[in-house]
Amino acid sequence: MIGKLKGTVDEIGEDHVVVDVHGVGYVAHCSARTLSRLNTGEAAVLFIETYVREDQLRLFGFLSTLEREWFRLLQSVQGVGSRVALNVLSVLTPGELANAIALQDRTAIARAPGVGPKVALRIATELKSRAPAFAGETEAATIGFKQELGEGVASAPVSDAVSALTNLGYSRDQAANAIAAALKNGGEDADSAKLIRLGLKELAR
Repeated sequence: MIGKLKGTVDEIGEDHVVVDVHGVGYVAHCSARTLSRLNTGEAAVLFIETYVREDQLRLFGFLSTLEREWFRLLQSVQGVGSRVALNVLSVLTPGELANAIALQDRTAIARAPGVGPKVALRIATELKSRAPAFAGETEAATIGFKQELGEGVASAPVSDAVSALTNLGYSRDQAANAIAAALKNGGEDADSAKLIRLGLKELAR
């Protein structure tokens, strides 16, 4: 079982990379986001998920163990195979995916090729309880707040403020981050107007 490759990028294809490790070229299938951060001739470290079938052995490469964990987790959802999981990770970072699930933002998930509304709904619903554990350090502080928004249990001022910012064209994730910061500055008893004003200041930074 191969868990990690450390070598030189020999070739970058449409959906894979060839990593030369001491003269042996390993083909690893990667998300578009991962491929965009690799350069031919440069050193690379990929965390590997190995799939062994009767007629083939396939390697999937990731820049972090967190991305690999999300690859595994996504495939626990009915209708999500390795290709769809890579497509999701091509358009959303692990942190963004955790946020989208917490916020029940099915539109963000459905941006991935091959992910229709039904699959996006299943991903958001089936993984919502597991998103906090896979949010990553940078998203951990706000993931609980976003879950309250996604489950519809946030206070009216908070929900109204987030809705107002999304109506102005900001993504639900951007709006949620801004209002989370606004709550820290404005206090838990701030009304929606104050939260919107402070949220806009956050977004203008």
